[in-house]
Amino acid sequence: MNVVDAHCDALLKLWKRPSLSFLNGELDTSFIRLKAGQVKVQFFAIWVPEEVSEENKFSVVQQQINHFYERVLMVPQMVHLRSLRDMEHLKEGEIGAVLALEGMDAVGHDLGKLHWLYEQGVLSIGLTWNGVNACADGIGEKRGAGLTRYGEEVIALNNRYQVLNDVSHLSIQAFWDVMDLSRLTMASHSNSYARCPHDRNLRDEQLTALIKKDCFIGLVFFPKFVKDEKGATMKDLLTHIDHIGSLGGIAHIGFGSDFDGIHSHVKGLENASKYPALLEQLSRYYSDHELEGFFYRNFYQKMVCKIDPLAVGSRK
Repeated sequence: MNVVDAHCDALLKLWKRPSLSFLNGELDTSFIRLKAGQVKVQFFAIWVPEEVSEENKFSVVQQQINHFYERVLMVPQMVHLRSLRDMEHLKEGEIGAVLALEGMDAVGHDLGKLHWLYEQGVLSIGLTWNGVNACADGIGEKRGAGLTRYGEEVIALNNRYQVLNDVSHLSIQAFWDVMDLSRLTMASHSNSYARCPHDRNLRDEQLTALIKKDCFIGLVFFPKFVKDEKGATMKDLLTHIDHIGSLGGIAHIGFGSDFDGIHSHVKGLENASKYPALLEQLSRYYSDHELEGFFYRNFYQKMVCKIDPLAVGSRK
């Protein structure tokens, strides 16, 4: 069964360790593991660690994009999706690769840099990681403020260029501000707070708002966001699916693994090759129609089908 994975940190690992190969099994999302897991579309996040100095942050963004072009896309079967609608044209054996930005820290107030990222093919932007920047507060910022005026301007540009607004990592107030303004919205890698009370997870009111707005919710595989650091299993992940389903969101659920960005794993979900094992586990409880939704169709219907190929900002 084809899989869409809305979040991984392979570019961060490739940047940190240039000796790693994308081809073999050195990455959670290496090509060989994506193939084994039947991943059809993989989002590749660009994330700059907080310890990088302000003057060097955008250079790190550029370096990670270079790794995407020179190491990920060097594999002939990896196809750069410059519009989400390109998913419809992937051939047998091809894997769509999507660039995503996790945090606007490196962009600062320079909209020229943002437009450059659009030109490079970035199709999803989360305004913050856990901290604060020129756009908004992240979930780890004690103040908990929402969008700045500049952040609102960025959302408007993302809407114009049909770039997804990713609400994972935002402060609660910033989440609501984005929900008010965003046209194309997803939570790329967040779970249910009711099932695991970690701040990175989404409260029921947030999940309900995403469902009512017909958005995509990608469940994350980091044990701390599933149950706890050590003991999370695939059955524990299932409780998040059940809970979001109870809120009316069964047709909104997908996956954003966070592979290559996490230091521990749900038992049996150690890398992208394990998606068939997750399918086998979920098949005991869900219909074929629901499974097809979780792994591929829900993302396609909630995100891809809303892309207008004739709109301003279309890359087609």
